[in-house]
This record gives sequence, C-alpha cells and structure tokens, in this order.
Amino acid sequence: DPSLTEVCRKEERILVTLDLDFADIRAYPPRESPGFIVFRVQQQDKQHLIQVMQRVIPLVAKEPLAQRLWVVEETRIRIRGSEAD
Repeated sequence: DPSLTEVCRKEERILVTLDLDFADIRAYPPRESPGFIVFRVQQQDKQHLIQVMQRVIPLVAKEPLAQRLWVVEETRIRIRGSEAD
C-alpha cells in the first residue's frame, strides 16, 4: 500500500480502490495525496460497482478530489480532508 500511494503521489493520480485500508486517514492522510476514492460496498461484482460509480461521477465535477478521501457506500458518500483536517 505505501508503494502504491507513492506512485500515485508522484504521478498525481487519484487512487480508486475497494481496499478499506486506504480509508484510514492516520495511515494515509488525504492532505498528503492526490486523493482517494474508497468503495465500501456490500457487493463487489462488476454490475453493482458500475451502478454505484454512476452516482459518483456527477459529483466529480462539483467536489474537489485533490487531497480528499471519498468513502463511497451504496447510500452515501463521505468526503474527508481539507485544510481544517
């Protein structure tokens, strides 16, 4: 995980993952990364993930991703990380 986050940081890429470890802001502070989108869903099959992602896409244009942690669930999206965190 640390080597993956380092690659994302160097290449300025948002990490989209099902790995809940990346939702730990103590281990992976959002302010030190280009951003994380962590899917915390009950089903991880392709069709279900596409349905959940379709609800996320409209928010990408409205909410910043940089230096943020987005935790995406079936019924809500929590966004953490800012200058205040």
